[in-house]
Amino acid sequence: MWLHASNISCTHGFSTRYGGLSNAPFDSLNLGGHEDDPALISSNRKLALEALKQSLNNLCTLKQVHGTGVCEARPGQQEGDALVTNEKNLVLAVSIADCYPILFYDPENAVVGAAHAGWRGTVGKIAANTVQGMLQLGAQTKNIQVAIGPGISWNNFEVGNEVKEQFFSTGFSHSCFHGNKIDLVACNRFVLEAFGISGKNIWSMDRCTFESDFFSYRRDKGKTGRMWGLITLNTN
Repeated sequence: MWLHASNISCTHGFSTRYGGLSNAPFDSLNLGGHEDDPALISSNRKLALEALKQSLNNLCTLKQVHGTGVCEARPGQQEGDALVTNEKNLVLAVSIADCYPILFYDPENAVVGAAHAGWRGTVGKIAANTVQGMLQLGAQTKNIQVAIGPGISWNNFEVGNEVKEQFFSTGFSHSCFHGNKIDLVACNRFVLEAFGISGKNIWSMDRCTFESDFFSYRRDKGKTGRMWGLITLNTN
């Protein structure tokens, strides 16, 4: 049900598609979207949170718009693509099905963040914006640990020249590309390191959502479930 990063010690996780109640093609731990039975999605969310000993009452989510907005977390839904908090008990969750979930943790100052990084968010430097939001809550760049969860790997993510040009025009390295295929993990590492996050503090799962363990919007031609990247200052 949940996969974990080696460099984040507070309660967190990247969900897989297993352990829920939804039927195909949303089988089985579908945590979002609009096509599955809402009652099943709600039950799946409860199961997923209970597995981490967390409560639905403290869940903070987003109406994600593939932008670069960062919200200070509060229970319920806000519009944006990243959440930050220094409050205990709040559970920050971003929804993904090819885009990358990125989790952030400053253990010294007790600040966390979660970002949804597709190509638009990545080119807009959502990862740096999330760090900036954490700094405003008392975090320090030198302490922040970052975990990049599962997302679409470069070999499955071919784009047009107009998308490549957006990356190049905003200063991304050509090493982030393999022909017309974007390496979004490399792109987000580039953003984070340019903003002052040490490379040794950045962990990546290096798993692709085209794998059978995950939901993938591109692989499944738009009819698929959603997974979460989740973090909270609570500990189990």
